Amino acid sequence: MTGVLARVTDRLRTAFGEPDARAAVTFVGVDRIEVLRFPDQAAGLVRYATLGMSAAPMADPTAPVADPERGPRAELLLTLRAGRAATDAVLRPLAVVAASPQVEGVVVAPGGSLDLGEPLWPGAPFTAVLVGRPDGSVPELALPAPRDPVRFLPLLPMTPHEAAWQRAHGADALTERWAGHGADPRDPLRAQVPLGP
Repeated sequence: MTGVLARVTDRLRTAFGEPDARAAVTFVGVDRIEVLRFPDQAAGLVRYATLGMSAAPMADPTAPVADPERGPRAELLLTLRAGRAATDAVLRPLAVVAASPQVEGVVVAPGGSLDLGEPLWPGAPFTAVLVGRPDGSVPELALPAPRDPVRFLPLLPMTPHEAAWQRAHGADALTERWAGHGADPRDPLRAQVPLGP
């Protein structure tokens, strides 16, 4: 585990306590990605956090050479209502999203979306995620210069139609649509919101 990932682990433990489960996923040619599970029984939530994405900065796909030190770093957080669905199967899809900067050369940032093309867990209506802005649940982690800090970005599950609507209208429009219809993005059983023009 690199020094960065050790510090990220400490930051996650400070925010959420000890994880009760962790899974490692490896892809050919990609550094190992772990997903940690943090239960919050008092709030009725379960949080999943990636570990490994921040080991290297995300490179601008248009840059001729990737800078090994400078560039945005992030880990991903998915928070869901506990006990309502078999959401632990989301571990591999989360690792796929976390590996996308290395595999596809994408920069994962707030307002972006990633479509996995398959349910996030068995029976889920969600096949994509919207990358949200940091919500303060895990404060960003400063790293020694010239490295950028590690940001902890929430993921919000989307149905295929919501993902298509978001691409056409933008992330803010979709989150406003969710709020306007009282949708809880943390509810693994939530229905798709009505999507008009």
